[in-house]
Amino acid sequence: MGELYVPVSIESIQADLFPDVALYLRSGEKFILYKSTGRSFTRQDAARLAKSRVDFVFVSPRDLELVTAFLEESAQRVLQDPSLKPKVKGKIIYQTALNYVGDIFEHPDKVTDFSRSRRLMENLLKYLSSDKESFTALESVMAHNYHTFVHSLQVTALCLLLHSDAYLISHDEMLDIGIGTLLHDFGKIFVAQEILHKVGKLTAAELEAYRSHPEAGYQYLKNHTEISDIALGIVRSHHERNHGAGFPQGLTGAQIPRSVQVAAICDVYCTLTIDRSCRKALSSSIALQIMRQEMKGAFNDHLLDVLEGIVCTDKPGQFS
Repeated sequence: MGELYVPVSIESIQADLFPDVALYLRSGEKFILYKSTGRSFTRQDAARLAKSRVDFVFVSPRDLELVTAFLEESAQRVLQDPSLKPKVKGKIIYQTALNYVGDIFEHPDKVTDFSRSRRLMENLLKYLSSDKESFTALESVMAHNYHTFVHSLQVTALCLLLHSDAYLISHDEMLDIGIGTLLHDFGKIFVAQEILHKVGKLTAAELEAYRSHPEAGYQYLKNHTEISDIALGIVRSHHERNHGAGFPQGLTGAQIPRSVQVAAICDVYCTLTIDRSCRKALSSSIALQIMRQEMKGAFNDHLLDVLEGIVCTDKPGQFS
C-alpha cells in the first residue's frame, strides 16, 4: 500500500497556527515536495494552488501524529468560525476523522483514548446536523485517502443520518452509534494485508481469516477500551444478516440490534457505491436494487426505504 501520506485541505492551513511540517503535492502515485520545514505556508501559496485547482496538499506519514493532533484540537474552532463556508468546514471535519481512523489503524493502542473518539464524534455530529449537504461533502476527500479509512467515515456519516431519520434517538446513543460505526472495521488490523487487498476469489482459509475480523475487533475493543455495548455490538455484528446467513454468530431478524441493522445496511451500501481497485462504484439506485433483489431478505425493508429517501432525494437527515 506504500506510505500513508495524509491529505490536508488548503483551507485548513493557517500560517500562524498550522504545524511547521513539509508539504507535498501529489502527481500520480508520487508525492513531490512543495514546502520544506522552516518556510511558512503563505496566502500567496494558497492563491497559487487555488489557481491551479489544487484543493489538497499532503504531509509525510512521519508528521501524521503532529498534524492529526492539530486538526483535532482545531475542530471546535473550525465549526464556530463564521468566515468558513459549510463545505470547507466539512472538508476539515471529515479529514480530521479520516486521519483519526488512519492513526488508530497504524497505532491500535491509541484507540484506548475514549475521550478522543468522543470529542471527534461530537464534532462530526455537530457538522452533520448543521449542513444539508453534509453527506455529499464527503466526496471532496474521498479521492485522497485509502479505501478502508474513507469507507469507515462514509459508513459512519450515513449511519448517523439514517438513524436520525428512522428513529428518535438520544444524543448519547448517537455518540455510541457513531463511535461503533467508525470502528466497525477495526478488526481488519488482525487480517493479513494480502487477504484484504486480494483481487479475485478468496480461498476457504482466506475467507475464514477475513471473517474473523468482526470478532477480533470486538474482543480487542472490549478488553482495551471503555466504549459502550452499543458500539461494541456494531463492531461485532455488522456482517450479520436478517435471514441468518451472516457472520460471526448467524443471528436472525430481531436478534440483531437496531443499531447493528442500520450499520450493516450502510456498510453494504457504501461498499457498493465507492470505487475499488476491482470494481467501479455503482449508482445509488443500482446499489439499492441489488440490496433489495439480489440480497433479498438480508436487510430490513423499512430501513432500505429510509436509506433510499436519504441517498436518492435532496431530503437531509436531521439530528435532535
